[in-house]
Amino acid sequence: MFDTLSDRLAATFKNLRGKGRLSEADIDATAREIRIALLEADVALPAVRAFIANVKQRALGAEVSKALNPAQQIIKIVNDELVGILGGETRRLRFAKQPPTVIMLAGLQGAGKTTLAGKLGKWLQGQGHTPLLVACDLQRPNAVNQLSVVAERAGVAVFAPEPGNGVGDPVKVAQDSIEFAKARQHDIVIVDTAGRLGVDEELMRQAADIRDAVRPDEILFVVDAMIGQDAVNTAEAFRDGVGFDGVVLSKLDGDARGGAALSIAHVTGKQIMFASNGEKLDDFDAFHPDRMASRILGMGDVLSLIEKAEQTFSQAEAEKMAAKLQSSKGGKDFTLDDFLAQMEQVRKMGSISKLLGMLPGMGQIKDQINNLDEKDVDRTAAIIKSMTPGERQDPHIINGSRRARIAKGSGVEVSAVKGLVERFFEARKMMSRMAQGGGMPGMPGMPGMGGGPGRQKKQQKQAKGKRQSGNPMKRKAEAAAAAAKREQQGQGQGGDSPFGLPAGQDFELPDEFKKFMG
Repeated sequence: MFDTLSDRLAATFKNLRGKGRLSEADIDATAREIRIALLEADVALPAVRAFIANVKQRALGAEVSKALNPAQQIIKIVNDELVGILGGETRRLRFAKQPPTVIMLAGLQGAGKTTLAGKLGKWLQGQGHTPLLVACDLQRPNAVNQLSVVAERAGVAVFAPEPGNGVGDPVKVAQDSIEFAKARQHDIVIVDTAGRLGVDEELMRQAADIRDAVRPDEILFVVDAMIGQDAVNTAEAFRDGVGFDGVVLSKLDGDARGGAALSIAHVTGKQIMFASNGEKLDDFDAFHPDRMASRILGMGDVLSLIEKAEQTFSQAEAEKMAAKLQSSKGGKDFTLDDFLAQMEQVRKMGSISKLLGMLPGMGQIKDQINNLDEKDVDRTAAIIKSMTPGERQDPHIINGSRRARIAKGSGVEVSAVKGLVERFFEARKMMSRMAQGGGMPGMPGMPGMGGGPGRQKKQQKQAKGKRQSGNPMKRKAEAAAAAAKREQQGQGQGGDSPFGLPAGQDFELPDEFKKFMG
Protein backbone atom coordinates (compact mmCIF):
# COMPACT_ATOMS: atom_id res chain seq x y z
CA MET A 1 0.00 0.00 0.00
CA PHE A 2 2.83 2.43 0.81
CA ASP A 3 5.07 1.50 -2.14
CA THR A 4 4.45 4.72 -4.08
CA LEU A 5 5.05 6.89 -1.01
CA SER A 6 8.19 4.91 -0.14
CA ASP A 7 9.59 5.33 -3.66
CA ARG A 8 8.99 9.10 -3.67
CA LEU A 9 10.60 9.56 -0.26
CA ALA A 10 13.58 7.38 -1.24
CA ALA A 11 14.14 9.49 -4.37
CA THR A 12 13.93 12.67 -2.27
CA PHE A 13 16.50 11.45 0.25
CA LYS A 14 18.80 10.24 -2.53
CA ASN A 15 19.17 13.82 -3.76
CA LEU A 16 20.57 14.83 -0.34
CA ARG A 17 23.42 12.31 -0.32
CA GLY A 18 26.90 13.70 -0.64
CA LYS A 19 26.01 17.13 0.73
CA GLY A 20 28.17 18.19 3.64
CA ARG A 21 25.73 20.84 4.76
CA LEU A 22 22.10 21.63 3.96
CA SER A 23 21.16 25.18 3.11
CA GLU A 24 17.72 26.63 3.73
CA ALA A 25 17.00 26.22 0.01
CA ASP A 26 17.87 22.50 0.23
CA ILE A 27 15.50 22.06 3.17
CA ASP A 28 12.71 23.95 1.37
CA ALA A 29 13.16 21.81 -1.75
CA THR A 30 13.15 18.61 0.32
CA ALA A 31 10.04 19.70 2.23
CA ARG A 32 8.30 20.47 -1.08
CA GLU A 33 9.08 16.98 -2.42
CA ILE A 34 7.85 15.35 0.79
CA ARG A 35 4.65 17.44 0.65
CA ILE A 36 3.98 16.29 -2.93
CA ALA A 37 4.65 12.66 -1.97
CA LEU A 38 2.18 12.84 0.95
CA LEU A 39 -0.52 14.56 -1.11
CA GLU A 40 -0.14 11.98 -3.88
CA ALA A 41 -0.57 9.28 -1.22
CA ASP A 42 -3.97 10.85 -0.40
CA VAL A 43 -2.96 12.05 3.07
CA ALA A 44 -5.40 14.63 4.49
CA LEU A 45 -4.30 18.24 3.93
CA PRO A 46 -4.33 19.22 7.67
CA ALA A 47 -2.07 16.26 8.43
CA VAL A 48 0.29 17.21 5.58
CA ARG A 49 0.54 20.83 6.74
CA ALA A 50 1.33 19.84 10.33
CA PHE A 51 3.85 17.22 9.17
CA ILE A 52 5.77 19.56 6.85
CA ALA A 53 5.79 22.40 9.39
CA ASN A 54 7.34 20.14 12.03
CA VAL A 55 9.95 18.73 9.62
CA LYS A 56 11.06 22.20 8.46
CA GLN A 57 11.16 23.58 12.00
CA ARG A 58 13.37 20.74 13.23
CA ALA A 59 15.59 20.70 10.12
CA LEU A 60 16.24 24.46 10.31
CA GLY A 61 16.75 24.44 14.07
CA ALA A 62 19.77 23.58 16.13
CA GLU A 63 18.92 19.89 16.11
CA VAL A 64 22.11 18.54 14.51
CA SER A 65 23.80 15.28 15.39
CA LYS A 66 27.52 14.95 14.77
CA ALA A 67 27.04 11.22 14.27
CA LEU A 68 24.75 11.73 11.28
CA ASN A 69 25.29 13.42 7.93
CA PRO A 70 22.63 15.89 6.69
CA ALA A 71 20.73 13.27 4.64
CA GLN A 72 20.60 10.88 7.59
CA GLN A 73 19.48 13.73 9.84
CA ILE A 74 16.52 14.51 7.55
CA ILE A 75 15.59 10.82 7.39
CA LYS A 76 15.66 10.65 11.20
CA ILE A 77 13.42 13.74 11.48
CA VAL A 78 10.95 12.38 8.89
CA ASN A 79 10.92 9.01 10.68
CA ASP A 80 10.15 10.68 14.02
CA GLU A 81 7.35 12.75 12.48
CA LEU A 82 5.87 9.70 10.74
CA VAL A 83 5.76 7.91 14.08
CA GLY A 84 4.03 10.94 15.57
CA ILE A 85 1.43 11.28 12.81
CA LEU A 86 0.67 7.54 13.07
CA GLY A 87 -0.14 7.89 16.76
CA GLY A 88 3.16 7.79 18.62
CA GLU A 89 3.35 4.83 20.98
CA THR A 90 1.60 1.52 20.47
CA ARG A 91 -1.89 1.55 22.01
CA ARG A 92 -2.91 -1.61 23.89
CA LEU A 93 -6.40 -2.92 24.64
CA ARG A 94 -7.97 -1.92 27.96
CA PHE A 95 -9.36 -4.89 29.85
CA ALA A 96 -12.20 -4.73 32.37
CA LYS A 97 -11.39 -5.24 36.06
CA GLN A 98 -14.28 -7.72 36.23
CA PRO A 99 -14.63 -9.91 33.13
CA PRO A 100 -15.98 -10.08 30.57
CA THR A 101 -14.26 -7.28 28.66
CA VAL A 102 -16.67 -6.00 26.01
CA ILE A 103 -15.28 -4.88 22.63
CA MET A 104 -17.72 -3.32 20.17
CA LEU A 105 -16.91 -3.12 16.44
CA ALA A 106 -18.44 -0.27 14.43
CA GLY A 107 -18.07 0.93 10.87
CA LEU A 108 -19.60 1.07 7.41
CA GLN A 109 -20.89 -1.95 5.52
CA GLY A 110 -18.11 -3.59 3.52
CA ALA A 111 -15.32 -2.39 5.80
CA GLY A 112 -14.66 -5.99 6.86
CA LYS A 113 -16.06 -5.98 10.42
CA THR A 114 -17.30 -9.59 10.43
CA THR A 115 -14.05 -11.08 9.13
CA LEU A 116 -12.10 -8.83 11.45
CA ALA A 117 -14.15 -10.08 14.42
CA GLY A 118 -12.85 -13.58 13.68
CA LYS A 119 -9.28 -12.33 13.27
CA LEU A 120 -9.44 -10.40 16.54
CA GLY A 121 -10.97 -13.41 18.30
CA LYS A 122 -8.21 -15.72 17.09
CA TRP A 123 -5.51 -13.17 17.99
CA LEU A 124 -6.91 -12.79 21.52
CA GLN A 125 -7.18 -16.55 21.88
CA GLY A 126 -3.48 -16.75 21.05
CA GLN A 127 -2.89 -14.29 23.92
CA GLY A 128 -4.51 -16.75 26.34
CA HIS A 129 -8.08 -15.36 26.37
CA THR A 130 -11.42 -17.08 25.70
CA PRO A 131 -13.31 -14.71 23.39
CA LEU A 132 -16.97 -14.91 22.36
CA LEU A 133 -18.19 -13.48 19.03
CA VAL A 134 -21.69 -11.94 19.12
CA ALA A 135 -23.84 -11.62 15.98
CA CYS A 136 -25.61 -8.25 16.26
CA ASP A 137 -25.68 -7.57 12.52
CA LEU A 138 -29.22 -8.83 11.92
CA GLN A 139 -29.91 -6.83 8.74
CA ARG A 140 -27.30 -7.71 6.14
CA PRO A 141 -28.22 -10.96 4.34
CA ASN A 142 -26.36 -13.99 5.75
CA ALA A 143 -24.30 -11.83 8.14
CA VAL A 144 -25.09 -14.19 11.06
CA ASN A 145 -24.17 -17.24 9.02
CA GLN A 146 -20.92 -15.57 7.90
CA LEU A 147 -19.92 -14.80 11.48
CA SER A 148 -20.66 -18.42 12.50
CA VAL A 149 -18.44 -19.74 9.69
CA VAL A 150 -15.63 -17.28 10.53
CA ALA A 151 -15.85 -18.22 14.24
CA GLU A 152 -15.62 -21.93 13.38
CA ARG A 153 -12.54 -21.35 11.21
CA ALA A 154 -10.94 -19.26 13.96
CA GLY A 155 -11.76 -21.87 16.60
CA VAL A 156 -13.66 -19.46 18.87
CA ALA A 157 -17.20 -19.54 20.29
CA VAL A 158 -20.11 -17.60 18.77
CA PHE A 159 -23.41 -16.32 20.22
CA ALA A 160 -26.06 -16.09 17.49
CA PRO A 161 -29.58 -16.68 18.89
CA GLU A 162 -31.33 -14.83 16.03
CA PRO A 163 -31.32 -15.91 12.35
CA GLY A 164 -30.80 -12.36 11.08
CA ASN A 165 -31.83 -11.30 7.55
CA GLY A 166 -34.00 -8.60 9.13
CA VAL A 167 -35.28 -10.76 12.02
CA GLY A 168 -34.39 -10.05 15.68
CA ASP A 169 -33.46 -7.21 18.02
CA PRO A 170 -29.68 -6.50 17.96
CA VAL A 171 -29.81 -4.59 21.27
CA LYS A 172 -31.37 -7.57 23.10
CA VAL A 173 -28.86 -9.96 21.54
CA ALA A 174 -26.03 -7.75 22.78
CA GLN A 175 -27.49 -7.64 26.32
CA ASP A 176 -28.08 -11.41 26.45
CA SER A 177 -24.54 -12.12 25.26
CA ILE A 178 -23.05 -10.65 28.45
CA GLU A 179 -24.94 -13.10 30.67
CA PHE A 180 -24.11 -15.94 28.28
CA ALA A 181 -20.41 -15.04 28.46
CA LYS A 182 -20.45 -14.96 32.26
CA ALA A 183 -22.19 -18.35 32.42
CA ARG A 184 -19.72 -19.96 29.95
CA GLN A 185 -16.68 -18.17 31.44
CA HIS A 186 -15.71 -16.17 28.35
CA ASP A 187 -13.48 -13.30 29.46
CA ILE A 188 -13.90 -11.22 26.25
CA VAL A 189 -17.05 -10.42 24.24
CA ILE A 190 -16.63 -9.10 20.68
CA VAL A 191 -19.84 -7.50 19.38
CA ASP A 192 -20.19 -7.39 15.58
CA THR A 193 -22.67 -4.60 14.71
CA ALA A 194 -24.47 -3.71 11.48
CA GLY A 195 -23.15 -1.19 9.01
CA ARG A 196 -24.59 0.96 6.26
CA LEU A 197 -23.43 1.99 2.82
CA GLY A 198 -23.09 5.51 4.22
CA VAL A 199 -23.43 7.37 7.50
CA ASP A 200 -27.13 7.85 8.33
CA GLU A 201 -29.33 8.51 11.35
CA GLU A 202 -30.57 4.92 11.69
CA LEU A 203 -27.02 3.53 11.75
CA MET A 204 -25.93 5.99 14.43
CA ARG A 205 -29.01 5.36 16.57
CA GLN A 206 -28.62 1.57 16.52
CA ALA A 207 -24.90 1.78 17.30
CA ALA A 208 -25.59 4.18 20.18
CA ASP A 209 -28.32 1.88 21.57
CA ILE A 210 -25.98 -1.13 21.57
CA ARG A 211 -23.26 1.00 23.17
CA ASP A 212 -25.62 2.09 25.96
CA ALA A 213 -26.89 -1.49 26.48
CA VAL A 214 -23.53 -3.25 26.93
CA ARG A 215 -21.28 -0.35 28.03
CA PRO A 216 -18.23 -1.57 26.05
CA ASP A 217 -14.72 -1.19 27.44
CA GLU A 218 -13.44 -0.53 23.91
CA ILE A 219 -15.27 0.73 20.82
CA LEU A 220 -13.16 0.01 17.75
CA PHE A 221 -13.92 1.80 14.50
CA VAL A 222 -13.17 -0.52 11.56
CA VAL A 223 -12.14 1.40 8.44
CA ASP A 224 -11.28 0.18 4.96
CA ALA A 225 -7.79 1.53 4.30
CA MET A 226 -8.46 1.55 0.55
CA ILE A 227 -11.23 4.17 0.45
CA GLY A 228 -8.93 7.15 0.91
CA GLN A 229 -10.15 10.48 2.25
CA ASP A 230 -13.71 9.24 2.74
CA ALA A 231 -12.35 7.04 5.54
CA VAL A 232 -11.35 10.16 7.45
CA ASN A 233 -14.76 11.80 6.93
CA THR A 234 -16.58 8.66 8.08
CA ALA A 235 -14.33 8.36 11.13
CA GLU A 236 -15.10 11.95 12.14
CA ALA A 237 -18.85 11.29 11.78
CA PHE A 238 -18.65 8.16 13.98
CA ARG A 239 -16.51 9.97 16.53
CA ASP A 240 -19.06 12.75 16.86
CA GLY A 241 -22.17 10.53 16.65
CA VAL A 242 -21.26 7.40 18.65
CA GLY A 243 -17.70 7.83 19.79
CA PHE A 244 -14.88 5.30 19.54
CA ASP A 245 -11.65 4.56 21.40
CA GLY A 246 -9.41 3.21 18.67
CA VAL A 247 -9.16 2.47 14.95
CA VAL A 248 -8.68 -0.84 13.15
CA LEU A 249 -7.39 -0.69 9.57
CA SER A 250 -8.62 -3.45 7.29
CA LYS A 251 -7.37 -4.36 3.79
CA LEU A 252 -3.96 -2.83 4.44
CA ASP A 253 -2.55 -5.21 1.83
CA GLY A 254 -4.44 -3.44 -0.95
CA ASP A 255 -2.90 -1.37 -3.71
CA ALA A 256 -4.53 1.94 -2.75
CA ARG A 257 -2.39 4.93 -1.85
CA GLY A 258 -2.66 4.51 1.93
CA GLY A 259 -3.35 8.11 2.90
CA ALA A 260 -6.16 7.07 5.28
CA ALA A 261 -3.68 5.26 7.50
CA LEU A 262 -1.48 8.35 7.77
CA SER A 263 -4.41 10.75 8.24
CA ILE A 264 -6.93 9.10 10.51
CA ALA A 265 -4.96 9.15 13.76
CA HIS A 266 -3.99 12.82 13.29
CA VAL A 267 -7.46 14.03 12.26
CA THR A 268 -9.55 12.08 14.81
CA GLY A 269 -7.10 12.07 17.69
CA LYS A 270 -7.70 8.31 18.11
CA GLN A 271 -4.86 5.88 17.62
CA ILE A 272 -4.73 2.96 15.21
CA MET A 273 -4.70 -0.17 17.37
CA PHE A 274 -4.81 -3.08 14.92
CA ALA A 275 -4.15 -3.70 11.24
CA SER A 276 -5.43 -6.44 8.96
CA ASN A 277 -3.13 -7.06 6.00
CA GLY A 278 -4.46 -10.15 4.24
CA GLU A 279 -7.34 -12.53 3.72
CA LYS A 280 -6.20 -15.26 6.12
CA LEU A 281 -7.26 -15.19 9.77
CA ASP A 282 -3.60 -14.99 10.80
CA ASP A 283 -3.04 -11.81 8.77
CA PHE A 284 -3.76 -9.55 11.74
CA ASP A 285 -1.64 -7.91 14.40
CA ALA A 286 -1.27 -4.96 16.74
CA PHE A 287 -0.38 -1.71 14.98
CA HIS A 288 3.04 -0.30 15.88
CA PRO A 289 3.56 3.28 14.59
CA ASP A 290 7.35 3.08 14.80
CA ARG A 291 7.46 -0.15 12.79
CA MET A 292 5.08 1.17 10.15
CA ALA A 293 7.19 4.33 9.79
CA SER A 294 10.26 2.14 9.37
CA ARG A 295 8.53 0.18 6.59
CA ILE A 296 7.45 3.34 4.78
CA LEU A 297 11.06 4.60 4.79
CA GLY A 298 12.33 1.26 3.45
CA MET A 299 14.12 0.28 6.67
CA GLY A 300 12.14 -2.93 7.16
CA ASP A 301 10.41 -4.30 10.22
CA VAL A 302 12.81 -6.73 11.84
CA LEU A 303 11.02 -6.72 15.21
CA SER A 304 7.77 -8.00 13.69
CA LEU A 305 9.74 -10.63 11.78
CA ILE A 306 11.39 -11.81 15.01
CA GLU A 307 8.03 -11.95 16.78
CA LYS A 308 6.57 -14.07 13.97
CA ALA A 309 9.54 -16.42 14.15
CA GLU A 310 9.23 -16.76 17.94
CA GLN A 311 5.53 -17.61 17.60
CA THR A 312 6.16 -20.18 14.87
CA PHE A 313 9.47 -21.87 15.67
CA SER A 314 9.92 -24.22 18.60
CA GLN A 315 12.92 -23.34 20.78
CA ALA A 316 13.75 -27.03 21.25
CA GLU A 317 13.65 -27.66 17.49
CA ALA A 318 15.81 -24.60 16.82
CA GLU A 319 18.45 -25.80 19.31
CA LYS A 320 18.34 -29.28 17.77
CA MET A 321 18.96 -27.88 14.28
CA ALA A 322 21.78 -25.64 15.56
CA ALA A 323 23.46 -28.62 17.24
CA LYS A 324 23.40 -30.56 13.96
CA LEU A 325 24.96 -27.67 12.06
CA GLN A 326 27.63 -27.15 14.74
CA SER A 327 28.59 -30.84 14.89
CA SER A 328 32.13 -32.02 14.21
CA LYS A 329 30.92 -33.63 10.96
CA GLY A 330 30.68 -30.22 9.31
CA GLY A 331 26.90 -30.10 9.35
CA LYS A 332 26.44 -33.46 7.61
CA ASP A 333 23.93 -34.48 10.31
CA PHE A 334 21.62 -31.84 8.82
CA THR A 335 19.51 -33.82 6.33
CA LEU A 336 16.86 -33.07 3.73
CA ASP A 337 14.25 -34.05 6.33
CA ASP A 338 15.52 -31.23 8.56
CA PHE A 339 15.56 -28.88 5.57
CA LEU A 340 11.94 -29.77 4.78
CA ALA A 341 10.89 -29.25 8.42
CA GLN A 342 12.51 -25.80 8.50
CA MET A 343 10.91 -24.85 5.19
CA GLU A 344 7.45 -25.83 6.46
CA GLN A 345 8.02 -23.79 9.62
CA VAL A 346 8.90 -20.72 7.53
CA ARG A 347 5.79 -21.29 5.42
CA LYS A 348 3.67 -21.15 8.58
CA MET A 349 4.94 -17.62 9.20
CA GLY A 350 3.04 -16.43 6.14
CA SER A 351 3.79 -15.26 2.63
CA ILE A 352 7.47 -15.40 1.67
CA SER A 353 7.09 -12.07 -0.13
CA LYS A 354 5.76 -10.39 3.03
CA LEU A 355 8.53 -11.88 5.15
CA LEU A 356 11.22 -10.65 2.74
CA GLY A 357 9.54 -7.23 2.70
CA MET A 358 10.20 -6.92 6.43
CA LEU A 359 13.97 -7.03 5.89
CA PRO A 360 15.87 -3.72 5.63
CA GLY A 361 16.72 -2.63 2.09
CA MET A 362 14.30 -5.00 0.39
CA GLY A 363 12.35 -2.04 -1.00
CA GLN A 364 15.05 -1.70 -3.68
CA ILE A 365 14.10 -5.11 -5.13
CA LYS A 366 10.39 -5.09 -4.33
CA ASP A 367 9.48 -5.90 -7.94
CA GLN A 368 11.45 -9.15 -7.75
CA ILE A 369 9.94 -9.92 -4.34
CA ASN A 370 6.41 -9.30 -5.60
CA ASN A 371 7.05 -11.62 -8.54
CA LEU A 372 8.20 -14.50 -6.33
CA ASP A 373 6.32 -17.71 -7.04
CA GLU A 374 5.08 -18.95 -3.66
CA LYS A 375 4.47 -22.36 -5.25
CA ASP A 376 8.24 -22.90 -5.57
CA VAL A 377 8.23 -23.87 -1.89
CA ASP A 378 5.51 -26.46 -2.58
CA ARG A 379 7.49 -27.85 -5.53
CA THR A 380 10.60 -28.18 -3.38
CA ALA A 381 8.59 -29.97 -0.68
CA ALA A 382 7.12 -32.33 -3.32
CA ILE A 383 10.62 -33.22 -4.58
CA ILE A 384 11.89 -34.03 -1.08
CA LYS A 385 8.77 -36.03 -0.20
CA SER A 386 9.25 -38.12 -3.38
CA MET A 387 12.63 -39.33 -2.07
CA THR A 388 13.15 -42.45 0.01
CA PRO A 389 14.23 -42.07 3.68
CA GLY A 390 17.73 -43.18 2.69
CA GLU A 391 17.97 -40.54 -0.03
CA ARG A 392 16.89 -37.82 2.36
CA GLN A 393 19.51 -38.91 4.89
CA ASP A 394 22.30 -39.09 2.31
CA PRO A 395 21.58 -37.20 -0.94
CA HIS A 396 24.98 -38.30 -2.33
CA ILE A 397 23.44 -41.64 -3.33
CA ILE A 398 20.99 -39.95 -5.72
CA ASN A 399 22.22 -41.01 -9.17
CA GLY A 400 20.67 -40.57 -12.61
CA SER A 401 18.02 -43.28 -12.30
CA ARG A 402 17.01 -42.10 -8.82
CA ARG A 403 16.71 -38.51 -10.10
CA ALA A 404 14.43 -39.68 -12.90
CA ARG A 405 12.21 -41.55 -10.43
CA ILE A 406 12.02 -38.58 -8.02
CA ALA A 407 11.24 -36.18 -10.89
CA LYS A 408 8.44 -38.43 -12.11
CA GLY A 409 6.99 -38.76 -8.60
CA SER A 410 7.01 -35.02 -7.93
CA GLY A 411 5.95 -33.87 -11.40
CA VAL A 412 9.05 -31.82 -12.19
CA GLU A 413 11.98 -31.98 -14.62
CA VAL A 414 15.07 -34.06 -13.77
CA SER A 415 17.14 -30.85 -13.78
CA ALA A 416 14.99 -29.47 -10.94
CA VAL A 417 15.89 -32.47 -8.73
CA LYS A 418 19.58 -32.10 -9.52
CA GLY A 419 19.45 -28.35 -8.85
CA LEU A 420 17.71 -28.85 -5.50
CA VAL A 421 20.33 -31.33 -4.27
CA GLU A 422 23.19 -29.07 -5.35
CA ARG A 423 21.60 -26.04 -3.65
CA PHE A 424 21.05 -28.10 -0.50
CA PHE A 425 24.74 -29.02 -0.27
CA GLU A 426 25.76 -25.39 -0.77
CA ALA A 427 23.23 -24.13 1.78
CA ARG A 428 24.27 -26.75 4.32
CA LYS A 429 27.92 -25.84 3.93
CA MET A 430 27.17 -22.13 4.36
CA MET A 431 24.86 -22.64 7.38
CA SER A 432 27.38 -24.94 9.03
CA ARG A 433 30.16 -22.42 8.61
CA MET A 434 27.99 -19.62 9.99
CA ALA A 435 26.85 -21.78 12.94
CA GLN A 436 30.49 -22.52 13.80
CA GLY A 437 31.37 -18.81 13.75
CA GLY A 438 33.26 -18.87 10.46
CA GLY A 439 31.11 -16.31 8.72
CA MET A 440 29.71 -16.54 5.22
CA PRO A 441 32.17 -17.99 2.69
CA GLY A 442 33.13 -15.95 -0.32
CA MET A 443 32.14 -12.54 1.10
CA PRO A 444 34.91 -10.03 0.38
CA GLY A 445 36.40 -7.69 2.90
CA MET A 446 34.85 -9.22 6.05
CA PRO A 447 36.81 -10.90 8.88
CA GLY A 448 36.49 -14.68 8.81
CA MET A 449 34.52 -14.65 5.55
CA GLY A 450 37.30 -15.37 3.04
CA GLY A 451 37.22 -14.44 -0.59
CA GLY A 452 38.57 -10.93 -0.07
CA PRO A 453 40.96 -9.59 -2.70
CA GLY A 454 43.65 -8.76 -0.12
CA ARG A 455 43.52 -12.27 1.31
CA GLN A 456 43.67 -13.84 -2.16
CA LYS A 457 46.74 -11.79 -3.11
CA LYS A 458 48.44 -12.70 0.15
CA GLN A 459 47.73 -16.39 -0.42
CA GLN A 460 49.09 -16.12 -3.97
CA LYS A 461 52.28 -14.52 -2.67
CA GLN A 462 52.68 -17.21 -0.02
CA ALA A 463 52.18 -19.91 -2.63
CA LYS A 464 54.87 -18.46 -4.87
CA GLY A 465 57.49 -18.34 -2.09
CA LYS A 466 61.07 -17.11 -2.60
CA ARG A 467 62.33 -17.27 -6.15
CA GLN A 468 65.14 -19.75 -6.82
CA SER A 469 68.20 -19.10 -8.92
CA GLY A 470 68.48 -20.66 -12.35
CA ASN A 471 72.19 -21.58 -11.73
CA PRO A 472 72.39 -25.15 -10.25
CA MET A 473 75.61 -24.43 -8.28
CA LYS A 474 74.18 -21.21 -6.86
CA ARG A 475 70.86 -22.94 -6.01
CA LYS A 476 72.79 -25.68 -4.13
CA ALA A 477 74.74 -23.07 -2.15
CA GLU A 478 71.50 -21.23 -1.24
CA ALA A 479 69.92 -24.47 -0.01
CA ALA A 480 72.95 -25.26 2.15
CA ALA A 481 72.95 -21.75 3.63
CA ALA A 482 69.22 -22.02 4.43
CA ALA A 483 69.74 -25.39 6.15
CA ALA A 484 72.60 -24.00 8.24
CA LYS A 485 70.45 -21.03 9.24
CA ARG A 486 67.59 -23.31 10.34
CA GLU A 487 69.96 -25.46 12.38
CA GLN A 488 71.45 -22.39 14.07
CA GLN A 489 67.97 -21.06 14.91
CA GLY A 490 66.95 -24.43 16.32
CA GLN A 491 70.00 -24.54 18.62
CA GLY A 492 69.47 -21.00 19.82
CA GLN A 493 65.74 -21.31 20.43
CA GLY A 494 65.41 -24.65 22.11
CA GLY A 495 65.50 -27.18 19.31
CA ASP A 496 62.29 -29.19 19.28
CA SER A 497 60.26 -26.73 21.38
CA PRO A 498 57.34 -25.31 19.30
CA PHE A 499 57.38 -22.18 21.45
CA GLY A 500 61.07 -21.39 20.83
CA LEU A 501 62.08 -22.14 24.47
CA PRO A 502 65.27 -23.81 25.58
CA ALA A 503 65.02 -27.59 25.54
CA GLY A 504 63.41 -29.04 28.64
CA GLN A 505 61.75 -25.78 29.69
CA ASP A 506 57.91 -25.80 29.88
CA PHE A 507 55.85 -22.98 28.45
CA GLU A 508 54.06 -21.07 31.24
CA LEU A 509 50.99 -18.91 30.54
CA PRO A 510 50.65 -15.58 32.36
CA ASP A 511 48.25 -15.76 35.32
CA GLU A 512 45.64 -13.48 33.71
CA PHE A 513 45.25 -15.91 30.78
CA LYS A 514 44.96 -19.13 32.79
CA LYS A 515 41.28 -18.54 33.62
CA PHE A 516 40.43 -18.77 29.90
CA MET A 517 42.11 -22.16 29.51
CA GLY A 518 39.86 -24.03 32.01
